[in-house]
Amino acid sequence: MKSKFLLPSLSLLAMAAAAQRADRPNVLLLVADDLGYGDLSCYGAKRVSTPVVDSLASRGARFTDMHACASTSTPSRYSLLTGKYPFRREGTDVAPGDAGLIFLPTEYTLADLFKEAGYRTAAIGKWHLGLGAETGKQDWNGKLDVTPADIGFDYHYLMAATADRVPCVFIEQGRVANYDASAPIQVSYRKNFPGEPTGRTHPEMLKLLPSHGHDMSIVNGISRIGYMKGGGKALWRDEDIADSIAAHAINFISQEANKPFFMYLCTNDVHVPRYPHERFRGKSPMGLRGEAILQFDETVRQVVTALREKGLDKNTLIIITSDNGPVLDDGYRDEAWKLAGTHNPSGPFRGGKYSSYEGGTAVPFIVYWPKHVKSGTTSNALSSHIDLGASLAQLIGAKVPQEAFSDSRQHLKQLLGKSHRNRDFVVTMPNNRSVDLRVGRWKYIPASRGYAEAWQTHIETGYQLKPQLYDLRRSPYEGQELSSRYPHLARRLQKVLDKIVKP
Repeated sequence: MKSKFLLPSLSLLAMAAAAQRADRPNVLLLVADDLGYGDLSCYGAKRVSTPVVDSLASRGARFTDMHACASTSTPSRYSLLTGKYPFRREGTDVAPGDAGLIFLPTEYTLADLFKEAGYRTAAIGKWHLGLGAETGKQDWNGKLDVTPADIGFDYHYLMAATADRVPCVFIEQGRVANYDASAPIQVSYRKNFPGEPTGRTHPEMLKLLPSHGHDMSIVNGISRIGYMKGGGKALWRDEDIADSIAAHAINFISQEANKPFFMYLCTNDVHVPRYPHERFRGKSPMGLRGEAILQFDETVRQVVTALREKGLDKNTLIIITSDNGPVLDDGYRDEAWKLAGTHNPSGPFRGGKYSSYEGGTAVPFIVYWPKHVKSGTTSNALSSHIDLGASLAQLIGAKVPQEAFSDSRQHLKQLLGKSHRNRDFVVTMPNNRSVDLRVGRWKYIPASRGYAEAWQTHIETGYQLKPQLYDLRRSPYEGQELSSRYPHLARRLQKVLDKIVKP
């Protein structure tokens, strides 16, 4: 008799759970690597076509003034996941491949937010936020002691850092994927292992030559940053990186199709070394970099198709963006500069990766969610990645600890393209760890030290010993410096910046 009375209750619970899932969408945060504002055809690119991303943009919202929190990868991703500016703490510079996990044990992340709300969580693809408890002391042949599981991710399949840094293996659930016991792994960022060839000593072994740096251990015919020995069958083949990332994302979607999920999906494209799958060769007049952009679009197609086949596309909020601005020559002779022609990966902006100028942090940002984001929306609102934490918490109705997402603000209406109100200010961190400020039309770059050009990339850094002031309404390219014309405004913006940096 008891079971008969329970049946209606169980049915009602199932219906309530289904209704709850419908109200709380899956969230797919797809972050490209070094993809510039001008690298997508929906943002004006003429020499490359990205039809899949364009289709999502045309059926959702496209943002024209969205900013990453830094012009390099590690700090921008740290802020994206924590809602905290990278200059708030040390250790958020570009991380080596053997860096320990850069998050503090107490830091609250997007993964924590969704996991506590009953979501399944995954981090797939590029990581570059450290692994293990201590830098340089990881056991690559066993179980890592600290992993993304410690900051809220149920599942992870990751590149430890970047494709140009060792170790050149994927990490799955804290262990090297496809581990080969016959080829134990050794990693060092200090010295080479005896007898191991490098790009510097054996250029004849390379299929892609370095242009500056990137001439240490050789894996798959490409020399990297850092030294590595072993790996065997676990070593990746650069041509297969994108497909491997997509396949694991699709597998996670299939496994979690009946539960709400949050996926932090980070592609390797278009970071160096650019060596796309053979099926993209010769498909772009811009050579390897252009082919990598096509490969990125294909990754988006594969993942969106998987969502559609599982009937999840209508209740999945998809966000597509990039971690920072673009770079053409970032260490390999792939002829990106020569073959770019009239293509400007930064679009209308000055500078690029590493830079204080707009091109360093102005990134593509596309939001797609059927019936919730109006098709064909273009938002010119000044916006920042920093607000994803508070806004997504608002989206799913989650309560977060008081100290969580401390620099993040609730801008859900802006995120969904329903409000075009500017953020009060946007602050960004270039590679020299100074802090730049946007307030409406005005861009202020404080005096700072550093090289005028980022290594041998041909990118202007904007680091100068005097402050700079630009009116972006007059010139998005930051072509006319105005601090001498408006000295009172420059001083006022410096005071605003001081209050933000030292609250």
